[in-house]
Amino acid sequence: MSRLPDRDTLLAFLREHPDQTGKRDIARAFGLKGRERVELKRMLADMAEEGLIEKRKRRHRPAGALPPVLVLRVTHVDADGDLWAEPAEPAETGAEPPKVLVHPRRGDPALGPGDRLLGRLMPPAEDGTLQASVIRRIGLGPRRILGIYHAGEETGRIAPVDRKSDRDWLVPHGERGGAREGELVEAEQIGRTPAYGLPKARVIARLGDPGAPKSISLIAIHEHGIPDEFPAAVIEEAARAAPASLGSREDLRDLPFVTIDPSDARDHDDAVFAQADDDPKNPGGHVIWVAIADVAHYVRPGSAIDREARRRGNSTYFPDRVVPMLPDELSGDLCSLHEGADRPCIAVRIVLDRTGKKIGHRFTRGLMRSAASLTYGQVQAAINGRPDEKTAPLLEPIVRPLWAAWRAAGIARELRAPLHLDLPERRIVLSDEGKVLSVAFRERLDAHRVIEDFMILANVAAAETLEAKRLPLLYRVHEEPDPEKLDALRETVETVGLTLAKGQHLKTAHLNRLLDGVAGTEHAEMINMSVLRAMTQAYYAPENFGHFGLNLPRYGHFTSPIRRYADLVVHRALIRAHRWGDDGLTREDEAKLAEIGEHISMTERRSMMAERDTIDRYLAAYLADRVGTEFTGTVSGIARFGLFVKLDETGADGLVPISSLGREYFRYDPDAQTLTGDRSRRVIGLGQNVTVRLKEATPITGGLLFELLEIEGAPVARTGRSNARPTPRRKLARARRRERLPR
Repeated sequence: MSRLPDRDTLLAFLREHPDQTGKRDIARAFGLKGRERVELKRMLADMAEEGLIEKRKRRHRPAGALPPVLVLRVTHVDADGDLWAEPAEPAETGAEPPKVLVHPRRGDPALGPGDRLLGRLMPPAEDGTLQASVIRRIGLGPRRILGIYHAGEETGRIAPVDRKSDRDWLVPHGERGGAREGELVEAEQIGRTPAYGLPKARVIARLGDPGAPKSISLIAIHEHGIPDEFPAAVIEEAARAAPASLGSREDLRDLPFVTIDPSDARDHDDAVFAQADDDPKNPGGHVIWVAIADVAHYVRPGSAIDREARRRGNSTYFPDRVVPMLPDELSGDLCSLHEGADRPCIAVRIVLDRTGKKIGHRFTRGLMRSAASLTYGQVQAAINGRPDEKTAPLLEPIVRPLWAAWRAAGIARELRAPLHLDLPERRIVLSDEGKVLSVAFRERLDAHRVIEDFMILANVAAAETLEAKRLPLLYRVHEEPDPEKLDALRETVETVGLTLAKGQHLKTAHLNRLLDGVAGTEHAEMINMSVLRAMTQAYYAPENFGHFGLNLPRYGHFTSPIRRYADLVVHRALIRAHRWGDDGLTREDEAKLAEIGEHISMTERRSMMAERDTIDRYLAAYLADRVGTEFTGTVSGIARFGLFVKLDETGADGLVPISSLGREYFRYDPDAQTLTGDRSRRVIGLGQNVTVRLKEATPITGGLLFELLEIEGAPVARTGRSNARPTPRRKLARARRRERLPR
């Protein structure tokens, strides 16, 4: 009996197997031999003559079908996070181009609308959807520009707000999109970047007055591509969410949990309670409860909210607003552990001995009720002997036991020796209209350390539990410093007469001796910043490489699922490990953990850069009225074209151009991080105390320009012959990025 397929079967095979369209491929697929192969050749020739199929380079495909390898242009990312594309070359018939679902693999470059890629067709999905894998990216989409529009007689211009940009953009007639003089606009590039002259762009969005206070964070949101509007499906899904009931949960409502947060906290996702352990086998021991909002109960795998939360990766916090990972119905209400409200939680009971060593823990899925929502300042005042009406009745039963457990945990913490970095955090206070009222450094209280240490204990317990149950998780990974960065750190500490020995396996204890040795001195901030620069950037991954900074062999984020998707993944893994319900980690997501980790590590870095840029712009706005004022500060960075100074008062940093140091040549030593004047022999180095005058503050870019007046109390002479050359804006922008601190 002949195994030769009929025409319909052959056409269906060619559609479903675009990578097996040669005559030999077809014959092999149908098991054809000898005479049957001759008949197949005749059938293919007849079908081509009749226009049913096309033959190109010994390959056959249904007429009008796409080639197995083709150039695709990405059109959009849908609400499910799937990437869609269409053929880059339109069909000659003018028909609607077919839509192709693109499946990037791990390690493929990130793709966005407008990007071009070389793709390989895959078998269609069950519903007939065309699919393709990525061979390589071959072109980027149109470049986006955020800037100030300036009208002209025939063409307009856009001055970018990004400090990395070194030129304006021309807006041809008819491409201004209704933009008016001085407006903040978003635009995209038109055509190729010319070798000479200015590139062209079209306005695609008008964002309003760039001088308005709200524009400062809006610039960062648009510049860094942070999603700030929830799709309708997400809003509708969140609106249908209802409070959780006790059901099969453990009832924890009798435990007097409290939340302790900043006074301006927008959500409450963790609560704590501690008491002395009454087990006679653990004399002097403590029991700590850490309860975390059960976000997984509301955000089910594969739901619209889940897809959007994964896309965002985390919440992004600005002085005037928050771009949340979850809709406010959840982040600000049902998931938030409000005082007196029943809330679902995943809690861990941790037992410490008298020396703070963890001797046991267990997780449970429960229902809790916060006894009080407190602030760090309130709790610190209470423990310092100044309780208010709210904390007075809580002092003995709740606050003091928390401190007692924390002091015990501190013994074990000091033996573990996490990195003793001490870097002050700036706090920007805004008026109701969004204007900067003040800039100060947040005070570090013991109350902060209590919560931080308890959260670390809970995070470690989560990682240990999932490892013991052989369940996958996303670790928070912080690898050891790169040797080259350590060499740079050694050069820096030697400039202030300190040493960091070579030839030994670096431990946090070595760095702590360095940090503790400069604590309280004039070099403390510089050494802390230099140690921070030497660190690698933490990230999320399913492979465990430990956490160097905390000096922990395993660590996973568990305590902030309202604002971090990584924590939600860990919650789901715990749910699956304990068989608490059908809303745990799915097999599909388990297979994608590496991909998820890479994505949310990227979104975390994106948020950090946006938050940092916004702080810079607010600081520039705050100082704009003080141009001409003198400030004290320290040298925080050295570059070939100048030095960076961090102001004592606000922590703002800006540039002193080398051209402003006088008419003499300054030699740059990148190893010693110094500038040395040829005539004066003056050496300018890191950590020196300086007095500067503010010459320029640009809120739109966040740039500050200083004039150097004194170094270590000695006035700066401006004599000698000038060898300094103007610094190109591009080089200045690159140096500023190098000098800015990582977090």
